[in-house]
Amino acid sequence: MKSLRIIFAGTPEFASAHLQAVLDSQHQVIAVYTQPDRPAGRGQKLMPSPVKSLALEHHIPVFQPTSLRNADAQKTLASLNADLMVVVAYGLILPQTVLDTPTLGCINVHGSILPRWRGAAPVQRAIEAGDTESGVTIMQMDAGLDTGDMLLKAFCPIHPTDTASDLHDRLIKVGQPALIQSLDNLADGNIHPEKQDDNLANYAHKMSKEEARLDWQKSAQALERQIRAFNPWPVAITALDDTNIRVWEAMALEESTSNTPGTLIRADKKGLDIACGQGDSKSTLRIKRLQLAGSRAMTVQELLNSKKAMFSTGKQFS
Repeated sequence: MKSLRIIFAGTPEFASAHLQAVLDSQHQVIAVYTQPDRPAGRGQKLMPSPVKSLALEHHIPVFQPTSLRNADAQKTLASLNADLMVVVAYGLILPQTVLDTPTLGCINVHGSILPRWRGAAPVQRAIEAGDTESGVTIMQMDAGLDTGDMLLKAFCPIHPTDTASDLHDRLIKVGQPALIQSLDNLADGNIHPEKQDDNLANYAHKMSKEEARLDWQKSAQALERQIRAFNPWPVAITALDDTNIRVWEAMALEESTSNTPGTLIRADKKGLDIACGQGDSKSTLRIKRLQLAGSRAMTVQELLNSKKAMFSTGKQFS
């Protein structure tokens, strides 16, 4: 089998895990492209991306252009004479010139089974929508947004308690072998591209802090999925007595209620039971872990030990 000369383009932890898989394979990573260093932490010190850190450990040349649309950046990339470019959560749009530069083009590791979720947040949107299955698609990139031919798909379940963090980690485990299998297939010329059915596509909008606030008019099931999808970022939020509260964990109860949505029905060591809306038979959400401003995340039992008066029944969340 031929050993491919690969340019790897990626930025976050999800990408670095796949870079590690390529480094462990017989293929050769000749260069890494990643986003410029960003300020992080209290001191706002410039920090390298996880992909850059891993590349430097392995003494691989790192490139951090702010765009791949200018001639100089494209000339530099072409001078590497790569067989293939592997793109995983890179964060830059690749113009057609770049897509056409490596001999075998560019492939992408996408965190969903296409075409179900195209776009920036397929992991989170799948949980929010109540999907029971996800996976990774290895895709031949074209000029569209996640519209290229599918080279390989690897499936995994979405469990009823999965957060976005849980599913992210599971997708790495199925994505790493799927990527290496695809590289081997490309090296052997053993590929069978499958076109996507655009009629089945949904757009996975990027997550935002603005949509993190819980709307108690929704059903308990919808809110529970939102809380899991928004964990670990941006984290669902609600308010009580004008105090913002981040919600890390909750469960939907099989319990109808006549209370106004947002009303605190019970507060004990099991959790905070809050009336939700939607339909004639309103539902109930139990918050199990939450976080007050300036404090750490804690269980409801821990919180009630010091803040019981704040959570008296009948109070209204907003």
